[in-house]
Amino acid sequence: MRDSELYEKILGLFEPWHVEDVTVDKVAEEIVIRVGLRGAVILACPECEQPMPGYDSRQRRWRHLDTCQYKTIIEADVPRGECGRHGVRQIRVPWAEDRSQFTALFERLVIDWAKAASQTAVAEQFGLSWDEVHGIMERAVARGLSRRKERVIASIGVDEKSFQKRHEFVTVVCDLKEGTVLHVGDDRKKETLDTFFKDLMPAQREGIESVAMDMWEPYVESVREHLPYATIVFDKFHIVRHLNEAVDRIRRQEHAALMEQGDDRLKRTKYSWLRNPANFTRKGWSNFKQLRQSRLKTARGWAIKETILDLWGYIYPGAAERFFECWYRWAMRSRLEPIRKVARMLKARLPNILSYLTHPITNAVTEGINSKIQWIKYTARGFRNRRSFRIAILFHCGGLDLYPHGSR
Repeated sequence: MRDSELYEKILGLFEPWHVEDVTVDKVAEEIVIRVGLRGAVILACPECEQPMPGYDSRQRRWRHLDTCQYKTIIEADVPRGECGRHGVRQIRVPWAEDRSQFTALFERLVIDWAKAASQTAVAEQFGLSWDEVHGIMERAVARGLSRRKERVIASIGVDEKSFQKRHEFVTVVCDLKEGTVLHVGDDRKKETLDTFFKDLMPAQREGIESVAMDMWEPYVESVREHLPYATIVFDKFHIVRHLNEAVDRIRRQEHAALMEQGDDRLKRTKYSWLRNPANFTRKGWSNFKQLRQSRLKTARGWAIKETILDLWGYIYPGAAERFFECWYRWAMRSRLEPIRKVARMLKARLPNILSYLTHPITNAVTEGINSKIQWIKYTARGFRNRRSFRIAILFHCGGLDLYPHGSR
């Protein structure tokens, strides 16, 4: 079999496309496959598929999968035609998508690598620039979003994720059932979430029954404006986080006071007070016993924080509300201002905390996605801008069909 026939079969070319020539450059370790058109060809507009008269042709090159250790390039003079509706347009080629300098099979391979490694590592592996890898990922996300079907989602989660250390955020909206990211918006303003809801069809907005979120007021305002019949469920993990922060403030204040008296009992105990009791080893729980059963203010705050977790074990809202009132009185009598502050905040928002009993959803899925986003940030060593961050999140967490058409 001649090399031209071999590459025609490998590339899956069909008439009128054929391989005209194959050149091997041993010095550059590169193979150039020259592809051309055989005979007269009826040109079709890539936008509307209507026939169009010829205009001219442009030489183009595409990076293809390597042949053994040699870089492989496809080269062709691609005709352009003049569509009466869309103007001058280049016809489609069967081995690559529009406006790409890589073949569909090559992009598919890069996408597979990019799912498991950083953009820098992928660029080094294939001899590409960081921008070229990012371009492949950006086209993949655009492809996936265009293929995403409009469907009704019953429960969504809303959360913010820090973009950089300067208190810059993006808003992440997740499908709690599928565990995928639906939307990534700049900042964490009301308008940020408004954009997501406005892009939904009326039936999609009406189909959202419940929203798990933290108590950030701009998000609450947006949900109430666009989803008047949806139930807001304040996420218990965010509530526990507020209480953990309160306990840690108490620990820091008490530790400073004790150290002045030469008492270092609270030294290096921060994570013992914040850890879930279920995550202690038997020995660790035993070692922690003396501290948690002491008369320290931190121990009192810890007990109040742990007790509130029983609220989400109730079945009936009335019983849960009575439990909360008892807990609230205990918290207010504790004389621990950080705890009292959180208790007042929870009491003011109690209806949307107890709504968990009728709509048992949390942002646990969203927190899992946040962990993956943290991995994305770490492997990328940061992002230049929010747009790049958004592309990376949707690429890895969007559950999108990323591959080019015809690359399978």
